[in-house]
Amino acid sequence: MSIAVSSYRYRSRRSDESLREQLVRLAREKPRYGYRRLQVLVEREGERVNHKRLWRVYREAGLCLKRKKRRHCVRVGSPRPVLSSANQEWALDFAHDVLAAGRNIRVLSVVDAFTRECLALEVDTGFASRRVTRVLDQIIAMRGLPQAIRCDNGPELTSRHFLAWALEWKIELRHIQPGKPTQNPYVAYCTSLDGCGKMWVEAARSWSLMPCCFRGGSSSGS
Repeated sequence: MSIAVSSYRYRSRRSDESLREQLVRLAREKPRYGYRRLQVLVEREGERVNHKRLWRVYREAGLCLKRKKRRHCVRVGSPRPVLSSANQEWALDFAHDVLAAGRNIRVLSVVDAFTRECLALEVDTGFASRRVTRVLDQIIAMRGLPQAIRCDNGPELTSRHFLAWALEWKIELRHIQPGKPTQNPYVAYCTSLDGCGKMWVEAARSWSLMPCCFRGGSSSGS
């Protein structure tokens, strides 16, 4: 009796029942472990299993974990208010650049949205939220409190410390919608060469020439 090669299949006689029971038992003990972590536990019990075979048995046993959907930040767009005096709204954002030595730097820019004054240009390799609030405290000491601050949704500007700081000073935070930097255009103009971009280029150059002991301690999270 001849059988076409296309219809002939090899059927393994190996039983996967013991491996399936072992995976189910380990999955009940560690419900958030995926098949790769379970393979480590199986090998710790003295059994060597090919990862492709373990994945097949793991999938057939219905042990696949449901992937959690990433929560995206939802912001409702609001029209920019008509400003009539200074300190009604400050705009805050970061600019990025690379030094000739290859180091990435960030420039914290704070602009008064009414007078278009550049209130701060801080340069460092990184900024923690406490560093941002310290810079804002220095501006407040010289200029007074703003009524609102417009900023994006970066981790420094959405941290608990930054939100608590704004609540303590009774400052309204106006976060723009993700992916829409045009809702905070003042800082974008400030960091351009038409605005005060040449100033932060000079600030970055002076920061790179400054001894490490006089720089801000971004590496320590301050």
